[in-house]
Amino acid sequence: MLQRQSILDVSIERFGDRGKSIAHLDGFTIMVTGGVPGDRLKVRIVRKKRRYAEAEIVEVLTPSPLRTEAKCAHFGVCGGCKWQHVKYESQLQAKRDSVRDAMQRIAMIPDAVVEESVGADEIYYYRNKMEYSFGSKRWLTRAEIGTDIKFEDSVYGGFHVSGNYSKVLDISQCHLQDPISYELLEAIRSHARRKGWSAWDVRTTTGYLRYLVVRTTTASDDVLVNLVTTGFDDDKISEVTSLLQEHFPRVSTFVNTSNTGVAQTAYGDANVVFGPGNIVDRIGKYEFEISPQAFFQTNTKQAGRLYEVVLGVGQFAPGDHVYDLYCGAGSISLYLSEYVERITGIEVIASAIENARANATRNGVDNCTFVQGDMLKVLNDDFVSRHGRPDVIVVDPPRSGMHPRVVERLSALRPEKLVYVSCNPRTQARDIELLGSGWTTGPSHPVDMFPHTHHVENVMLLTPDST
Repeated sequence: MLQRQSILDVSIERFGDRGKSIAHLDGFTIMVTGGVPGDRLKVRIVRKKRRYAEAEIVEVLTPSPLRTEAKCAHFGVCGGCKWQHVKYESQLQAKRDSVRDAMQRIAMIPDAVVEESVGADEIYYYRNKMEYSFGSKRWLTRAEIGTDIKFEDSVYGGFHVSGNYSKVLDISQCHLQDPISYELLEAIRSHARRKGWSAWDVRTTTGYLRYLVVRTTTASDDVLVNLVTTGFDDDKISEVTSLLQEHFPRVSTFVNTSNTGVAQTAYGDANVVFGPGNIVDRIGKYEFEISPQAFFQTNTKQAGRLYEVVLGVGQFAPGDHVYDLYCGAGSISLYLSEYVERITGIEVIASAIENARANATRNGVDNCTFVQGDMLKVLNDDFVSRHGRPDVIVVDPPRSGMHPRVVERLSALRPEKLVYVSCNPRTQARDIELLGSGWTTGPSHPVDMFPHTHHVENVMLLTPDST
């Protein structure tokens, strides 16, 4: 009988949710962490549920031809790049398959058409932002637990292992951002250890160092460093300033953010130590000022490709009035601005709206209006009367998708075109199903914004049926 700690031989059939893979034994589903379709594995059951079990790999008996060597020394522990051991072309196919599955199973579109995934030219060092956590307690790997090495409380810097926020995986490298990123982490971490500084302890809610946020740009070599600490300490910050200016001339601006609360967040009161307090990046011909806490697409180059897909799918006309819902810092609005008559953007986060307006001004764009407010409250008849009915609506909601009442409102507005951009095809499919009958769905267009992860962006066009 299948139970926890059982050792089994299984064959992986396909990828499943959240980067796991699927096998079956006597009709029972087993979700395996780190499996690749085509693998024959010896696995150990770690969790047993009524309808499925979760397992970990004990031994790869026969590797899949889809496997490749993972580049990172922390692969398998960090959890950030769950598909780094999968050939890139196979990742793209898996993402295409996941979109098709969502549209068929959740949106109830049996003949769903899904185009090939738009891949990235750069599958390493593609992120423009990294957020490293500091902690006083180190996450120990299984190999480390099996030794007599003692790891005392100190300053550790890196990432939290999935599901555990009390300890930090102390990293020595990361291949997601420009190498200067983890070089900065190592320099600040080493300095803090030498000086006897403390790092944040989740359990006692004490400690000085909390986060290191590094932002880079494709438009220049400039680097923004944001050190998040518990309160301001001028002497310590002066030491970090000297360190940065002596060893990291690319750092054009340094910000110290104070978070004195218990919440695990890199937000707080920001103080610009040196430099302008922001860096500038570019998507297409548009420049964007990026402050420490501003939202900006994490993969700049793929964002340009994503917006080209939006442009192609939407087939916008020069006289169009476009609503850009969940507009963030206005990057989609600006990208579309030269192709339409005017754009009205709505976003709930006030700072994002400020960024959107500043970005429009910076780029000389005068046909975009940005409105701050909760979509449930703002998108009403009065709003439409004041701003005019839209010909096209573009939505790019958070991973949770849209509120059902917002979906109802879009259905009632019945624009000529609804372009749905999503970072979560499952909630996108749910919303499409909620729209109900009376809409024609076009093909799905997956775009890979995050190589080596299971995440995929998807763009779809919906048009109302004639009445």
